[in-house]
Amino acid sequence: MAAYPLTVGFDLDMTLIDSRPGIKAAYEVLSARTGTHVDADAAVTRLGPPLEEEIRRWFPAERVAEISAQYRALYPEYAITPTPALPGAHEAIAAVQAAGGRAIVVTAKYEPNAKLHLAHLGLEPDAVIGSLWAEAKAEALRDHDATVYVGDHTGDVRGAHTAPALSVAVATGPCDAAELRAAGADVLLADLTEFPAWLARYLAEGAGGADGAEPSAAATA
Repeated sequence: MAAYPLTVGFDLDMTLIDSRPGIKAAYEVLSARTGTHVDADAAVTRLGPPLEEEIRRWFPAERVAEISAQYRALYPEYAITPTPALPGAHEAIAAVQAAGGRAIVVTAKYEPNAKLHLAHLGLEPDAVIGSLWAEAKAEALRDHDATVYVGDHTGDVRGAHTAPALSVAVATGPCDAAELRAAGADVLLADLTEFPAWLARYLAEGAGGADGAEPSAAATA
């Protein structure tokens, strides 16, 4: 793979997109069709880990693979349209590409469904790699020579450091600023609206001087 001067990885759920409305809708349909109660409101507070972890809360172990496949099949019809981009998502990807770099998405989500979200919202990363969670994300980050990984979960921090890459955390998901900082995030931003300015500083300082940036007031609240 050709080397680029900059490759930045982004998580998807609660980093680039607010997938809670769509995922809630998909779980509600799954619950109705299976006759098994799934607390969709609770489920969307735990986004980040692989789907199977949530399915295990509601279904017996021997049905996890079957129900997960059913959920993924329902997902395109019920979860894509209700899901918006988070503030700054388009601008964050554009900032990387405008700097001559590549923006890639590395997510635990089933890759075909991740691509549907991105296409629906007009988000155009250079590559999408799905079904990778936490430390396993390092595989894709290394394959694409990513030196920065942006995510909202402590698992994303671990994935970045395993690569190793600079961990840029956004406090837009289930993990608050204190959790992200305790997990070792190198940079803490309130959300992606702060990313283009941070990236400009990072590149101006030689792609190494901004890693100790102070978290914003919004991120520390």
